[in-house]
Amino acid sequence: MAATKTGTEGIYQSVLVNYLVSQARTVEASVNRALWALLERNEKLASEVFLNEPRINEMEITIDEHAIRMLRQGNLLDTDVRLIVATLKINNDLERMGDLAVNLSERAISLAAMGQVQMPTELEPMATAVRAMVSKCLGGLIYQNAELATQVLESDDVVDRYRDHLFESLLAGMTQDPSLAAPNLHYVLASRHLERIADHATNIAEDILFWIRGLEVRHGRAKQMEISTEQTTSLE
Repeated sequence: MAATKTGTEGIYQSVLVNYLVSQARTVEASVNRALWALLERNEKLASEVFLNEPRINEMEITIDEHAIRMLRQGNLLDTDVRLIVATLKINNDLERMGDLAVNLSERAISLAAMGQVQMPTELEPMATAVRAMVSKCLGGLIYQNAELATQVLESDDVVDRYRDHLFESLLAGMTQDPSLAAPNLHYVLASRHLERIADHATNIAEDILFWIRGLEVRHGRAKQMEISTEQTTSLE
């Protein structure tokens, strides 16, 4: 009986991870389409993002239900608990990233309707940085790779700097030329959506490290642990 139970638990874990990986791939595809839709003001790509949203929402519910089903099995190892906790949190962040991809697509459609609009020079590098963070965090999830997750945590400040520069330049443009108010406002909102996607990628990276290594790295705890270790070493 014990062998059968262990086999069943292994199947539940594999199914949960596979569901999460499938969700991650779907969300990454939506985010990438939304980024290109924004940069190219492409309504067709934007509409494809809208079509993906119901699938992402439905998968979120399926993953939550499966994770709860696993909790009800009982007799879980620490690694199983970490997987379930991380899955529930990652699932929520993935769904929010899907919503933000829709928000970006709405900005793309609005900008496309405005005709010739000058795109901020820093929007493309910001989008590239966000795309890299999403790719690495989902790669870390799919391959359970802690190194990729750590690289995501190191990239968050870069996106924040792009957001600050974009906001300042767009605000200055609206002040100098009132006709730029409408398009610049959409770009301000787009930069905010990009920043939020990066934040969710960071959350996912933190949860991957918790799942794989049992490390709690939120709110700078990893840096605090590193400083504490260095101080202890220096006293020895």
